[in-house]
This record gives sequence, C-alpha cells and structure tokens, in this order.
Amino acid sequence: MSRNTLNTLKEFPVSGSRKGRFYSLPALGESLGVDVSRLPVSIRIVLESVLRNCDGKKVTEEHVRQLANWNPTAPRTDEIPFVVARVVLQDFTGVPLLADLAAMRGVAGKMGAKPKNIEPLVPVDLVVDHSVQIDYFRDKKALDLNMKLEFQRNNERYQFMKWGMQAFDTFGVVPPGFGIVHQVNLEYLARGVHQKDGVVYPDTLVGTDSHTTMINGIGVVGWGVGGIEAEAGMLGQPVYFLTPDVVGVNLTGQLREGVTATDLVLTITEMLRKEKVVGKFVEFFGEGTASLTVTDRATIGNMAPEYGATMGFFPVDEATIEYFRGTGRTKAEIDAFEAYFKAQDMFGIPGAGEIDYTTVLDLDLGTVAPSLAGPKRPQDRMEIGHVKSTFIDLFSKPVQENGFNKKPEDLNAAYTTSDGIEVKNGDILIAAITSCTNTSNPSVLLAAGLLARKAVEAGLKVAPHIKTSLAPGSRVVTKYLEAAGLLPYLEKLGFGVAAYGCTTCIGNAGDLTAPLNEAIVQNDLVAAAVLSGNRNFEARIHPNIRANFLASPPLVVAYAIAGNITRDLMTQPVGKGKGGRDVYLGDIWPTSQEVNALMKYAMNGKLFKENYADVQAAPGKLWEQIKGVAQGDVYDWPASTYIAEPPFFKDFEMQPKAAASSIQGARALGVFGDSITTDHISPAGSIKETSPAGKYLLENGVLKADFNSYGSRRGNHEVMMRGTFANVRIKNLMIPAKPDGSRVEGGLTIHQPSGEQMSIYDAAMKYIGEGVPTMVFAGEEYGTGSSRDWAAKGTQLLGVKAVIARSFERIHRSNLVGMGVLPLQFLGDDSPQTLGLKGDETFDLVGLEGEIRPQQQATLVINRANGETQRTQVLLRIDTPIEVDYYKHGGILPFVLRQLIAA
Repeated sequence: MSRNTLNTLKEFPVSGSRKGRFYSLPALGESLGVDVSRLPVSIRIVLESVLRNCDGKKVTEEHVRQLANWNPTAPRTDEIPFVVARVVLQDFTGVPLLADLAAMRGVAGKMGAKPKNIEPLVPVDLVVDHSVQIDYFRDKKALDLNMKLEFQRNNERYQFMKWGMQAFDTFGVVPPGFGIVHQVNLEYLARGVHQKDGVVYPDTLVGTDSHTTMINGIGVVGWGVGGIEAEAGMLGQPVYFLTPDVVGVNLTGQLREGVTATDLVLTITEMLRKEKVVGKFVEFFGEGTASLTVTDRATIGNMAPEYGATMGFFPVDEATIEYFRGTGRTKAEIDAFEAYFKAQDMFGIPGAGEIDYTTVLDLDLGTVAPSLAGPKRPQDRMEIGHVKSTFIDLFSKPVQENGFNKKPEDLNAAYTTSDGIEVKNGDILIAAITSCTNTSNPSVLLAAGLLARKAVEAGLKVAPHIKTSLAPGSRVVTKYLEAAGLLPYLEKLGFGVAAYGCTTCIGNAGDLTAPLNEAIVQNDLVAAAVLSGNRNFEARIHPNIRANFLASPPLVVAYAIAGNITRDLMTQPVGKGKGGRDVYLGDIWPTSQEVNALMKYAMNGKLFKENYADVQAAPGKLWEQIKGVAQGDVYDWPASTYIAEPPFFKDFEMQPKAAASSIQGARALGVFGDSITTDHISPAGSIKETSPAGKYLLENGVLKADFNSYGSRRGNHEVMMRGTFANVRIKNLMIPAKPDGSRVEGGLTIHQPSGEQMSIYDAAMKYIGEGVPTMVFAGEEYGTGSSRDWAAKGTQLLGVKAVIARSFERIHRSNLVGMGVLPLQFLGDDSPQTLGLKGDETFDLVGLEGEIRPQQQATLVINRANGETQRTQVLLRIDTPIEVDYYKHGGILPFVLRQLIAA
C-alpha cells in the first residue's frame, strides 16, 4: 500500500487522459523547505527511492530529510538505504549467486522454514555473456563452432541456470548468443520507468559487473556491486552506502574531425583518475554533454570503474527519448518515461551554474586527440603519436616503473617459430573488436567497417598469424554492419563475427598457437594485444601477452594491419597496398560525414524489437536442447566440478557466534605492492595444469582440454579457492628477488616458521590445519578491477582474517566486509615497505575488542623475527553501521538468511 510520506504522493499527466501517480520531488521540496532543483540529478533519483520506500523501519523519514538536505561539501557520515528497482547479473557472477540462493533454500528447509520464502523480491535478469571463448576465428563458421564448444563446456552450468528459471518466480535468463549484459541492458532490459501498485518510479539497479555503469548513459542510476551485495539487494535488503560527493564534469565544445568516443572516454578516464574520484558520483552537464549521442554517453558511463567513480551519470533529455524510439521501446513506455521526468523537473541536461556539485571539472571536447591506453592499465593514456616511443621507453625500464625490464638491443631481434613465422618484440598477436565499452556504439563500429573497406580497396591485409576477432555486444550490430555493406570488408581482414559476448576483454581470447606460445616463452618476448575493451591488466588478455593496449575499433583494425606496436601510425605507413604503394592512416580513416550517412542502419526500432522478441520466442536450438534439468524448489547438488554446494552456511545457527575482532599470532600469507587487482586475487582466464586448481581438476578426472576457464567454474568453491592469489603475474614481496633485482611472479609464498616456499593455497591450508590466522598486506588501490565476489570469497576460504592496505577499491572493500574479513587501512606514510615487512613476522591486531564502531582506529603489533616489537595505528574500513552488523553475523549472507528465516 502506498504511503503519502510528507504529502508527496501526487498525480501527473502521461498522455491524453492517462495519468500516473508518483512521489513528487518538487512536493518534497515544498514540505521540507528545500530547493530540490539545486541537487545533482543522480542524488534526486536516489532520493526518490528513499522517499518511496520509506517504511519507518529500514528506511525512515530521517533518511529522507538527510538526503534532501544533501550538502555538496559536508563530511560524509550519513548512510543511505537505497532500494533498487531491479538487479542484473552476468553469468560468471550470476552462477555463484544462484548457488548461494540454492544453498540458502536448503538451509531454510533444514531449519523448518519454507524454502520458497527465499525468493528475489525484485526482478533479476541474468545475461549469459562471459562463457564464450574465441577458439575459432577467420572462419565463416567461427560463430557456430565457438557457440557449440561453449555449450559443450558449460552444459552443467546451463542446466543449473534452467533449474533457477523454474525454481524462482522473479529470475529470468537471457540465453547465450544475444550479446553482452550491458548492451542487452541498454537496448532491452531498461524500460525507463516502472509501475507498481499504480505508482510510477524511475529505473534503478545494481549489477554484478563493474561496468553496469554503462546504463548511466540513459539516465539510470545504477552501478556494479559484488554478487554478495547484489544477493542482499535481491532479497529485500537496501544497498547501503555513505552519502556521496558528486563531481560535476562540464563538457564544452565538440569533438574534432577524426576523434572517436573511445578517444574521449580514455581522456576522461585519465583525467578523473588523477582527480581521485573513487567512491564518488560523477555527473556530466553543459553544452558539450548535450551534444553527445546517447551511445557516446553510454561509452563514458561504462568506464566509470576505470576512472574509479561509483557512477558516470548523464541526465535524461530529448536524445535519451530518441534513443528509446530508435531501439524499439513502445510508445506507451516512452510517453510515461518522458512525462515522468518532466513532472519531476529532471528532464534536460543542466547548464553551468544550475546545480550545486562538490567540485566542478571542465573538459573542452575540442582538446581530445586520437589515443590508446596501456600497456598495463586503462588510465595510462597516450596520444597515438606517442605509442611507439612509450613502448620503446617501457621496454627496458624496470618492472617497478611499469616497464618490461628488457635489454634495449633486444627490441628488434627477430625469432622464427617452429612453423616458420617470424616474430619480434612489440608484435601484435591479438587484435579484437570486443567489449561493452565500444560494441554498443554504432559510430565506432561503422568507422571500423569503413576503415576496413578502404583498407581492402587499397590492397592492405592482416598477417594470418594475428588472432583477429569481432565479438559484437548485440546481434543487432551484425544486422546493421550487413545492411551498411561493411561486414564483408571486416571479414576479409579477419574480423568476422566470432561470438556475441564478453570475450577478449574478460580473458576469453582463447589460446595462441603452440609454436607462438613456445617462441614467446623461450625468447621472453614482449608481445602485444590491441583490443577495443576497457580492461588491460597484466595476464588478463592472455598469460603470455604482456603489453595490452585499449583502442577504438577502427584503430584496432589499423594496428592489426600494421602488425607491430612500434609502427608510428602518425608518421609511418600502416602498410603496403597495391603495387607496393605506402598507405597511411589518413588515406583510410573515415570522415564523420561517412559515418553519419550510415547511422540510419543502426538506429532502427523494428530491428531491435524483432531481435529481442527471440529471447522468449526463439532462444536458440542449443539452449532448447539442454536436457537433464533438475526440478523443484530445492536443488539436490549432483556431483559436478562446475557447481558445488557453497560452504558459507556450514554449521549455520540462528544466533551468530561472536566475531573475533582481535587477532593474535597471525602470519602474513602475502605482502604485495600497489594496484593489486581482482584479476591478481581471483584470476579469470585459463587454468594451468600445474596450478592447485589444475591439479584438483585432474584428480577429479577432468581432462586438460576440458578445464574451461576460472570464470566458468565460479560455481565450484574448490576450484576458486585454489585459484585465489594464483595469477601468473602476481608478485609476493615475501619471495626473495632474482639476482637481477626483478621480482618472482606467480601465486607463491613462504610458510612460516618452516621457511618452505609453496603455493599460497597450500600454505593457507597448512596454516588452517595449524590453527594459525593469516593476514594479507598491500599498497595503494587494493582490489581494483572487475567486481569479483570470489576475490573476497576466496580470501575468506583461505583463512585470511584481515587485509591491511594503503587504500581499497570501493566494491572489493565492501565485499571483504560482506564475507566477514576485516579491511584495514595503513595511516600516514605507512606501507608494507616503509614498515619493512618481510613476511617472517607474527602480527597481533588489538583495539577492536567489544563493540566495534565504523572507521575506528586499531593497533597493529608487529613482532619481528629478531624479537623486536613495533606498534602502528591502522584504520578499520568497516564504513557504516550496517556493515558492523554484517561483520558480527559472519558476513552479509548469514545476516540476510537469519532475517528471512525469522520472518
């Protein structure tokens, strides 16, 4: 039943005689004597949710008043309970989340409660997009062959998803082959506004992929959370977060000829990383913002995790309405969407000075230049003219300075593979048009097709050993590239459609040939990948490719033709064409007029409608052929190396055991430097035979050819805990350096006090057996990267009681608390290095006994091997009162389960 909180439940005209009811923010402003129109639009949308869900219990009138009185520069101590309209999942994170829900139903049944009480309270959509790999490429049948392999490898997972569809009323699946979760979300799942009990309200969501923020491009408030938080949101818990700062970005001017949305987003990523916007909302405004297409806005929103913000938000305006028309939404939906935002006084891009922001940054779009980012981080942008010099400079720099630690004279050395291919340092071996950032954007995909056409007509080719692929984010992309007559040219250069999904960017590039791998390893080659993705962290794209560059789709094609990252495309020819003629980038680069002339093929509402009608009507033969699906409300957990009953509810009782906040006699499981990503902690990509996870699979009768990827096995904790901290590029500073001063790579540690070197997994199991608690130490930006709940789940299962770092990425810090692991932050200039931690110490954590408080200080006692003791202050990064409750309950899942069973 709708409550008329603060006299705000009003009517608004929709179209004709149609009316809707809504919680009016202008009316709230009148009731409270607050000028709501000065609030950032993103804050207003969150405020509407708080107002509408005000029940006097989880959400109180005080919460409404606090947020309505948001002050741009106040200290951030208030906690917002944000109830979202829906949840979206990708399959890597969705499967373990479904496994947790299934386990909770089992526990509820054992405790005498109805299993069916464990049910998502908001709609949940899982889009299967992370499971396909590029095994086949440059083959007309590549798409079909890759999908058949995907279904063979993932049959057990897909059976489990189908069980979930029949077991839960509010759980839907978009089957494989439709596209990337974020693009499907943008084009299909997002409906603008929702209606319940006669009340209209805006679309809001959280998603289990950090790039959920792509949806910010159409005025939807939403961001990525770990599967742990998403689960709580699904089960009726508000998403809690501290009232944020909001950074306003005033875009002025317009992009120059030849500059793409990718160049713009890489520039914004570099700029906002420097401004330290971690944990803040970013909201775009101004004339330059209004001039951007919605797909350009979505490109910028997508990379919010790379610039560190919670969101990169764009308000709703006429361009948003046009995008909804062009993607086949119904007239009734569009009318309600437009009328609602106008009634709330939230329609249109604000101009300079109209909104009160915490800080305002300015960017003139006319200053943006063609760019790439890399070779190891998305924020390390360089203009195209500096790519060659940057790579040459980093080639011989030490690893500590982001370099590759090679001799300068080795740069041009050539090596021949066993099958007769000549390879050199800087050679591009993977070139992929992939990932949600760019494949949602017709302007850059049409540009890639136009460049391909001009290149083919000029007689340019791509060397056959380069692994090229096109993995669109939606089947609509293929349709418009075909209609524009461009797909045959992309295919001629090797960029035929190989998959619909998140491929190369997530580590699903598939393998290189054995001779290429052999040549790289034997000669310690620094080979390169160029992709139109958003992530290029070490060992993510391929374990043997060390230099990874993000670029726009047309630049991916151009660099594939050039073949080596040291070809300066601003001054040197891209390649030799017909008659041995030098062809330069300017000869084949498309003009904006050429791109715009083809845009009519891309924004075709009928095309979108027909495509997405198939989700229900014709999901595909491979999906329909999945048999042996379990039935009923409770899952029976058949033996599987893909899906296993999670151990997080073992010995579950209604009364939580007292959480031990003080820790005595702990050992260091790992001591790490800066920028340890979730890829380092919980690796995606391939599983090595010699790794603990590989050994486990072999022991369980799985052939090497059937290992699949870590991501696809996220539903099995035995595989995932063995893969935690097992990345081939991670450097544990406890391991002595090599004679040349470089660090040993791989998931190794030293068990103490034996001094024995072993895998981190083996040492963790040994410590658990001995009853010894462990800690992990690290530098800045611990846990950046994808919102991998397994980075926290695996840490907990390895027996780690606390992670102490210089700073944390937002989602990973929250996930650690959600799994009952203490995140603590060094203060001042303290770091593992300044404190001289070697890993042979024991550690005590004192000062958290009794009732713990958010962000209180504690003392880390370092007991050195020589008998000396040092005490240093650390900050508890349990940030909010609700997180204290989660920690006391041993994590968010037991907390929610106790509430549901009690109810």
